[in-house]
Amino acid sequence: MNFAAQLQTLTSHSRLCVGLDPEPSRFPGDWAGDASKIYDFCAAIVDATHDLVCAFKPQIAYFAAHRAEEQLERLIAHIHAVAPGVPVILDAKRGDIGSTAEQYAREAFERYQADAVTLSPFMGFDSVEPYMAYEGKGAILLCRTSNKGGDDWQMQRLADVPGQPRLFEHLAHLAESQWNRNGQLGLVVGATYPSEIARVRELAPTLPLLVPGVGAQGGDAAAVVQAAGRGAPLVVNSSRAVLYAGSGADFAARARDVALATRASLA
Repeated sequence: MNFAAQLQTLTSHSRLCVGLDPEPSRFPGDWAGDASKIYDFCAAIVDATHDLVCAFKPQIAYFAAHRAEEQLERLIAHIHAVAPGVPVILDAKRGDIGSTAEQYAREAFERYQADAVTLSPFMGFDSVEPYMAYEGKGAILLCRTSNKGGDDWQMQRLADVPGQPRLFEHLAHLAESQWNRNGQLGLVVGATYPSEIARVRELAPTLPLLVPGVGAQGGDAAAVVQAAGRGAPLVVNSSRAVLYAGSGADFAARARDVALATRASLA
C-alpha cells in the first residue's frame, strides 16, 4: 500500500502522528544522558502507541547529532515490523536540487525505508521531483510554518502572479495542481495558524496536511480539526508531550495515556 493510501485508511480512525525527537538528557532513570539508548527509548514509545496513530515521524537531526543513524535504521525497521500499516514520515526538510537531491531521496527511501519525507521547496519543483521518482512514496512540502520567522517569506505577496497571492498560498496551489503528478504530495501547516490551515485546505483540498505543533508547542487540537475540515487526510503531530509524559520506569505507559487523550481531542 502506498503512502497516500495508508494515510487515507488510517486517518479515518486516528489523526495522531507521534513525533520521535529523542533527547537523551530527558530519558528516564538510568538511561538519562545515554545516547546509546535512543533506539530503546523510541522503540518503547512505538510499542506503546502504534495502535493509536496514523503515522510516526522521526526527526533525523535528533539521531544524526548523536551519531545514531544506525539506531534510526533499526527503529524504522521496528516500526514496519510491529505496525506494518503505519507509515513513517522522515522529518528531514531537505531542499537541494539535481544529483544531491537524488542522494537525499535515496537516503530517505532506500537507506531508511521511510514512507514519506518532509522537504523545503524553496528551490522550486526540481528540488521535489527526484523524490517523486520513488513510486508510492510521499513528499510533504513546507508550506506555512508556525515559527515567527516564517512570516519573512511565507506571508509575502507575489506581484508577478495573478491575484498577488501570498507565497504560501501560491505554493499550496502549485502543489495541488501541476506539481502533484502522481498523487504523492502533501503540505506542512503549523497548528498555531488555524485560519491559514483553512486557507491551505481551500487551495489544496485533495492533499494530506501534516500539522505539527499540538501539545507542548501550544496548538489547539479542536481549532486544527475545525480549520482542516473533513476532506483529505489530516495528520496532527505531537512529539514532546507524548515522549516525555513520564520520567520514570512507566514512561511508555504515560506516553500511551497522553497519546490516547490527544487522539480523542482530534476526533
